[in-house]
Amino acid sequence: MPKGNILSELSRYNLGTFAHIIHRHALLQPDQEAFVYGSERITFSQYNARVNSLIHALQAMGVKKGDAIGILSWNCLGYVEVYGAAMKGGFITSPFNTRLKERELEYIINYSEANSLFVGPELIETVNQLRPRLPRVKNFISFETASPNMLYHRDLLASYSQDEPDVQIDEDDPVGIIYTSGTTGVPRGALYTHRCLIDDSRTLAINMNLYPGHKRILITPLFHIAGNTHFRSTLYIGGCNVIMKFFDAAATLQTIRDERATHMDIVPTHLAAMLNLPDLNKYDISSLEFMWYGASPMPLEVLKKGMKVFGPIFAQGYGQSESGPAISHLSKEDHNVLDRPEKEQKKLTSAGQPDIGVQVRIVDEEGNDVEPGQIGEIIVRSKHIMVGYWHKPDETKETLVNGWVHTGDMGYYDDEGYIYIADRKKDMIISGGENVYPREVEEILYQHPAVLEAAVIGVPDPYWVERVHAVVVTRKGMDTTADELIAFCKKRIAGYKAPKTVEFIDSLPKNPAGKILKRELRDKHWKKA
Repeated sequence: MPKGNILSELSRYNLGTFAHIIHRHALLQPDQEAFVYGSERITFSQYNARVNSLIHALQAMGVKKGDAIGILSWNCLGYVEVYGAAMKGGFITSPFNTRLKERELEYIINYSEANSLFVGPELIETVNQLRPRLPRVKNFISFETASPNMLYHRDLLASYSQDEPDVQIDEDDPVGIIYTSGTTGVPRGALYTHRCLIDDSRTLAINMNLYPGHKRILITPLFHIAGNTHFRSTLYIGGCNVIMKFFDAAATLQTIRDERATHMDIVPTHLAAMLNLPDLNKYDISSLEFMWYGASPMPLEVLKKGMKVFGPIFAQGYGQSESGPAISHLSKEDHNVLDRPEKEQKKLTSAGQPDIGVQVRIVDEEGNDVEPGQIGEIIVRSKHIMVGYWHKPDETKETLVNGWVHTGDMGYYDDEGYIYIADRKKDMIISGGENVYPREVEEILYQHPAVLEAAVIGVPDPYWVERVHAVVVTRKGMDTTADELIAFCKKRIAGYKAPKTVEFIDSLPKNPAGKILKRELRDKHWKKA
């Protein structure tokens, strides 16, 4: 960083932007660790310099302010550097789900209009297969390893200037797209500005008691709204992100111990895996202050066991890709009810109360507010909800109505304002923290010659919380097996979307209009649970 009038230099970038936040930390706490990834340890000053080099490199490639840049990678240090380059360089990050199959990636990358694509080593072969079908992408850059016919991320950092870029960022400049799926499975990109993401980051920092110097274990994928917001909130406050590429229960606990980590974010399957370790007690995780969970409902028994093992450090967040994501949270204090009457323990099954700066209503089909205890659709308003769907004005109008995001989640609230999720309006399944839309899976099943009818539902599962379950009617005279259908799906869609179990029946229950009654199919499984 340049010597001289530090306060004058601190005014270089506009307030309310992540350009200012990154530059500020580099000026005021240059030697504080910002990121840890394996053996690499990066200070805020080094992060700012690497981000600057990447901006100059992208500009030299013809990438301009307002252009989308794609990322297809598992978590790594390069990932957060691209996020930083977009924040300071005026680009729009477009992170893609690494679990998608080729045909899904072809659609979503072309839909994003990204002209550059950063690729993790595990995805290089896939991208090379796709290249002829990605006409808009002019620059392919590899992370972590050099690859023929691709630029190398580390070479760019070494070759371009670390000087501050000549770009000015405003609060309302777009900075990122987070993808969600519609009921047909066609991806939609929720577009966010600096103003949105700063407000959301501040909310989560408050919810999690984050302070400068706190250290977060970052496990959730950076292409998810969850991983994105946890990265941002820690960066915003001046904390350190310890990046893990993949989740492994033992490795995670070892890292908490070695780094003396204070915070971590998980999905319910992570907690179940850690609790199942036979040598769990050998890990010293006494430094951990916050274990934040979300993405899918937490089974109550798993949560209770987790609290007995790890202590009173749990808090929950509820949100979605379109909401920023912060909607509501269940605080650590709300979790401390195990020794209280069962009525008070019911709070553990709630999504908590609305976050600071967030308004939540629950409405009927006519848009009228329902009374406590009555089920309706959850709608949300805040300063950090999405601007709209990327290049999808009609879908934006359906979801954003008079400034309120219509979540599609059905729920109710109590007299204290605690929100309870009852069902999902769109039949979405959340399996292991991943959203699965039944119709997309059904369309694949219908491609199999032996399948006459199919209905896909979510059923309770001790590990996945919900697993994708297919109920199938076969054609007369044709046979197939569950394994065959599962393998058939896995070849055509992401593995997490494919059914984990298949049930064969003679006919599907239907109403007089011929609509399949999925509730009847689900009820027999959920009543047992």
